[in-house]
This record gives sequence, structure tokens and C-alpha cells, in this order.
Amino acid sequence: MRNTTHSIRANGLTHFIRDSGDEAAPAAILLHGFPDTSDIWTAMTPKLVAAGFRIIAPDLRGFGESDMAARKADYDINAGAIPDVLEIMGALNIDHAHIVGHDFGAPVAWSLAAQYPERFTTLAALSVGHPRAYLRAGPQQLKMSWYILFHQLRGICEAAYRFNDWIFLRRHWTAHTDIETVIANLTRPGRLTAGLNWYRANLSLARMVRPPKWGAFGEETVRIPTLGQWSDGEKYLTERQMKLSEDYVEAPWRYQRITGASHWIPSDRPSECAEALIDHWRTTP
Repeated sequence: MRNTTHSIRANGLTHFIRDSGDEAAPAAILLHGFPDTSDIWTAMTPKLVAAGFRIIAPDLRGFGESDMAARKADYDINAGAIPDVLEIMGALNIDHAHIVGHDFGAPVAWSLAAQYPERFTTLAALSVGHPRAYLRAGPQQLKMSWYILFHQLRGICEAAYRFNDWIFLRRHWTAHTDIETVIANLTRPGRLTAGLNWYRANLSLARMVRPPKWGAFGEETVRIPTLGQWSDGEKYLTERQMKLSEDYVEAPWRYQRITGASHWIPSDRPSECAEALIDHWRTTP
């Protein structure tokens, strides 16, 4: 299996990219979330490549080995992540791709699919449903989202996470499969604030109360085949927010409920997740 990495200059930053599989194979772009890196896809990549796909997994801006942006506003999805992905595709000569997102990578994937349907063949959203569905999901989702408000407290939040050898993070993310690597990454200068800036730029209280339209044309409806995955061990997101996402898809929609997995589906159930993606990609009209 061909495995290589790239350092690609895109949208003003240098991005670290994992690139696996035949360069001529149909491409799939996999986007991780907080507090992870592209490494979260490593366990499932061999199966996806063996099925005949090229897997492109970038470290999103501020994470892993990709550059950190200078300002909180630079982490806005429309200003940052979306042009990042499109320019990475251009640098790799990829015209069309399947798009997959987990955690914060999912809103990026939803946005790309809605705004640029001509560039993406299918969408798969893991754990996080359509942003409008998330906001409609009711009081239980609000209760489970307490940490988002905590992440808005610049300086206080960082200090709380670092206190007593990251004890709060260790207790909060007990289900994470590699918490020591996460802590090692976030301990690097500026990296914790960079990760938290994704929340501060996109999920502030003001934005949740009066969410902005997406993109220049306000397009929010997804018109490509879409798979939504949610796990019954999820502590941060309700099943309702994923099921309601169907309301924002004007194309074939599939919902898969994964049992026995935590929020981190790609590392908890890599084989099951990969099989679902392969079936989704192969059965697309």
C-alpha cells in the first residue's frame, strides 16, 4: 500500500497531509475533529485502500503538524477550513472526491458538500449531524453541550485543562483510545488554544443563538448522497441531531447506528466504519 505524506501550502498555511493508495483511484478526503489529528483514520485506512480508494487525511489548521493560524477569526470554517480543503485538492490534482468528517470535521464536511456539490461525490458525517439539526435537537442536546460554553473562556479554559497534569481532560475524555498522545500534542506551545479557537470562532453563544448563513450564497441543503453515523456510547451528541439531519438532505440518505462505540467511532470501530464507507461509496449512483 502506498503511504506518503505531503506538506502543502494552502490558504496561507502549510498543511500536513497523509496520502494513501493509488493516485489514480477515486479519492476520499477524511477530516478529523477536536482534539485529534489525521492519525485517527490510520486504523481504517488500509481497508479503504484495499477496497480501491485513495485516502487523503489532512491535519486541520492548528492541529497535529499543520500550521496554526494567528487569530481566532482565522478558524472560522468558511474563511479557514473550506478554502484549506479546496486548495489542498487543487494541489493534489483532485477534481472530485468523497468527503468524510468526524467531530469538528463533520461541520466542515457538511459545509463543503452543501456549497460545492460539483466537487464531492458523497458525504459521510460521523457523530455530528447537520448544524441546523444540531440546533433543533432540543434540551437534551443543550445539556450535553455544556463544554462548548466552557471552551469560550479564553485563558480560564486553558488553565483548567492543564491543571494537575491535565486531570480534567483525562476525566472528561475517558473513552478516548489514546489520551496520552492527545495530551502530548496539546502541550506543545499554542496548540491547545488553536484547537479551542475552532469552538470560539464557530460555536460562540452569539452564533448559536443567531447562526449565520453558510457561504456567500447561504446554501445549506446537501444534494449529494449522505451517510450519517452515530454511536450509542456518545456522551456529547444526541441521536436526534443526527436523525434530524435528513431534513437537510435532498438526495439519498442513510442512517447507521453503531452499538458499543464511544464518540470516537473511527478508532473504536475502524472495521465497521470502513465497511459502511465502502458500501456508501460503491453504491452511489
